[in-house]
Amino acid sequence: MANKSSTAYFLPPEKAQGLANYPHARIITPNAASRTIHVSGISSRRGDGTWEGVIEHADGTWSLDIAQQTAAVLHNIDTVIQGATEGKGSIRDVVEATVFLTDLAGSYKGMNDEWNKVWPDRADAPARTTIGVRELPNPRLLVEIKCTAVVHC
Repeated sequence: MANKSSTAYFLPPEKAQGLANYPHARIITPNAASRTIHVSGISSRRGDGTWEGVIEHADGTWSLDIAQQTAAVLHNIDTVIQGATEGKGSIRDVVEATVFLTDLAGSYKGMNDEWNKVWPDRADAPARTTIGVRELPNPRLLVEIKCTAVVHC
């Protein structure tokens, strides 16, 4: 059964695709003047299947960088919002976000440092909840963010 109350948005094929049947975002257009964009959980995964903030070592182990991953997640969210609004919106239109961290104690500061680069004034930042989780869909992931943006067209 089709969802008639919103429109699915998918990034182009060369960008990272969802691992299951869900869109990158759902767009609700209550009127011609605005759009509400519900962005699915976004990670630092690139279109080629690799991840930003992951250094692969020759012995098969890897090192993870929360700052690089968070910056990539925020960039990927911006890409989704811009695509879903034909360039009329951006990450600056996010009104609410949920941040999922696999190492809350070890990653919170690094994630916040990157978050604060996008929103240096807390009065302009979206409402936010940060949750420590046991794991994300890949063990290389430290952070995933889902959010909602409201874009006035």
